[in-house]
Amino acid sequence: MPTLDWIGKSAVVNHHRQVPYRLLQTDEKLSAGDPDAGNLLVQGDNLEALKALLPYYAGQVKCIYIDPPYNTGNEGWVYNDNVNSPEIRKWLDKAVGKEAEDLSRHDKWLCMMYPRLSLLREFMREDGVIFVSIDDNEVASLRILMDEIFGPQNFMALLVWKARQYLDSRSLTGVSLDHEYILVYSKIRGGARLKGKDRDDTKYKNPDNDSRGVWMSRSILGLANAKDRPNLHYDLIDPSTNIAYPCPANTGWRYSKETMSGKISEGRIIFPQKKSGRPREKVFLKELQTSHTGFPSIIDGVYTADGSHAIREIFGDQVFSFPKAPELIKMLVNQVVDRDSIVLDSFAGSGTTGQAVLELNQQDGGNRRFVLVEMDTNVSQNITLNRLRHVINGYVKKGKIKEKTKPLGSGFRFCHLGASLFDEHGNIDREVRFSDLARHVYFTETGVPIPKQPRKNCPLLGVYQGTAYYLLYNGVLGDKRPDGGNVLTSKVLALLPDHPAGSGPKVIYGEACRIGTTKLKNLGIEFKQLPYQIKTD
Repeated sequence: MPTLDWIGKSAVVNHHRQVPYRLLQTDEKLSAGDPDAGNLLVQGDNLEALKALLPYYAGQVKCIYIDPPYNTGNEGWVYNDNVNSPEIRKWLDKAVGKEAEDLSRHDKWLCMMYPRLSLLREFMREDGVIFVSIDDNEVASLRILMDEIFGPQNFMALLVWKARQYLDSRSLTGVSLDHEYILVYSKIRGGARLKGKDRDDTKYKNPDNDSRGVWMSRSILGLANAKDRPNLHYDLIDPSTNIAYPCPANTGWRYSKETMSGKISEGRIIFPQKKSGRPREKVFLKELQTSHTGFPSIIDGVYTADGSHAIREIFGDQVFSFPKAPELIKMLVNQVVDRDSIVLDSFAGSGTTGQAVLELNQQDGGNRRFVLVEMDTNVSQNITLNRLRHVINGYVKKGKIKEKTKPLGSGFRFCHLGASLFDEHGNIDREVRFSDLARHVYFTETGVPIPKQPRKNCPLLGVYQGTAYYLLYNGVLGDKRPDGGNVLTSKVLALLPDHPAGSGPKVIYGEACRIGTTKLKNLGIEFKQLPYQIKTD
């Protein structure tokens, strides 16, 4: 398999494993709508944000769509497109070291993309699909990069998106650059396929009242010459008229003589009224395996201008350059997701993916959830956040027609990246507060947010599906000594709040346990030791 090499590659191939786990901190003031809808908008470097999200969503994401920087060298974008922002430079200096001084723009882009794509793969379900938008600047490198990370056998398609509606004469080469690409990969070979487009049933009729139902006709010409497939070259005779229809020399028929005879006897071959015509075959709608056709490899009919129009309609100004159109993302997402799937976008930009997910839910009553990550503080808080708020609550369109849109409903939690979960020795970092660790433990155990704000003096986090969850950490029981109250003993067990249901299984996190396994089992207690059994992937 061809491989791609560049300056700094050796430093980033396993870098995603070295990125520290950071806790997520919800900002209630910046959240919107129903905070328990299951949607997240995370502000922060997407490498660290992905690592922070991994314990919550590893192996659970059905669809990933990302629109990373295209590496055009254009400094004018709101989202810095030449991978030369202060955040990326700082990261490169730390991850790559002195080699970073010699990196070209393409080296930097590859160093940035490799660990992020590696982490994204870990989020995907076995039937998951990832879509990556790109243009001519890096499409060749990205294809080889994704072959290395996802495996060439998991390549599904290189879609061509006709992004520009009208021809452009400004190119130095004289060629109008009308298209972009969307690379499509699955998690495992054969694990996923696109649904395709709905079949146009209106093309199927039943003019002869055939008992097999509506049908349409198709050509029965083949593609093989007489030398290669002599069995497909013969005169086709209409049994009712004995008129012979000669076989086209360069194509032949689609079927052998024996197969064709069977189709004629079944009334599946339509002979023309004129000898100059060609026989055709009946194709019955009810006999087709699916109600869909294939998904086109060339996407047309939705353009970059549509994305810009959607932004202006909300903000009244072009506050974000070249946003993707919601209809494009809806088209892609809808090809792979179920009605309750998770959709992840770690280059969220203006938030098109979030809007697309909410619109799909409104259309069919689904419960799809989005997880968005945006690095730029200005973009995340002034554009992404406000766009999602507007579409959730409904907004008055900016422009000549002052029309109020229908609220999409739902909501999201806005999160910042908090302290690192572990220090350099693998212990829980001293800056980690009880409430932050409590949220992390409860969510990774149950998959849902903690029901109430964790209380400083209460180790009971909540109950989920009959199991009560407890955390002994940071002197929650009042003893501030390093091991005070953090070790599960018979005395500490007696101090714990009772199971809210009166009885039931319990999961207790603590630094150590002094109660025997037999007694724990009899009491219905599962003990998990800090920090070793905190879920991180």
